[in-house]
Amino acid sequence: MLLIVGLGNPGEKYAGHRHNIGFMAVDQIADAHNFGPAKSKFNGMARDGLIQTNEGPKKAIALKPMTFMNESGRSVQKAAQFYKIPLEKIVVFHDELDLAPGKFRMKVGGGIAGHNGLRSIRQHLGEKFHRARMGIGHPGHKDRVHSYVLSDFAKSDADWVNALLDACGRAADLLVTGEFEKFQTKVNLLAPSPSSKPQRK
Repeated sequence: MLLIVGLGNPGEKYAGHRHNIGFMAVDQIADAHNFGPAKSKFNGMARDGLIQTNEGPKKAIALKPMTFMNESGRSVQKAAQFYKIPLEKIVVFHDELDLAPGKFRMKVGGGIAGHNGLRSIRQHLGEKFHRARMGIGHPGHKDRVHSYVLSDFAKSDADWVNALLDACGRAADLLVTGEFEKFQTKVNLLAPSPSSKPQRK
């Protein structure tokens, strides 16, 4: 079983924020594969279901911690303990300032670049979980980071955001079979970031 975690803040006013792209990704994966309805558990909202793969159906849990970002680890730890899911079977989708908008990279462990959600998970569980890093770009100065991540995506971002979310859903079979590099490759193939596309003259 795979635990697919999306990071974000609960509540309608945060729903469209850059910081909530992790929530958006797990919603898309769960919707694309007809997971069951969301249930309030583990200090979060959890949906479970099956993802069809070449190896047959694989069970997965999609979890959105409802603790606010800086306490995400409490929710993830509860779910992991309940289902006895090891760290290497946990994938966390989150916004990544250090990647250009639309770029997507998988990573295990390493620096967290001040991300409070990742810090909380690391404190509760350790650092060797898989990270699905969803590039949102950097506002240019550290003083602007807080307001940048806690504001909605620009309308001009809609195309690449929707494409990236859709790609995560369509490639999820590779996620549950543990083919993380192939998952990264397929997501980038289905949804190339705006910065990687040739510019029109």
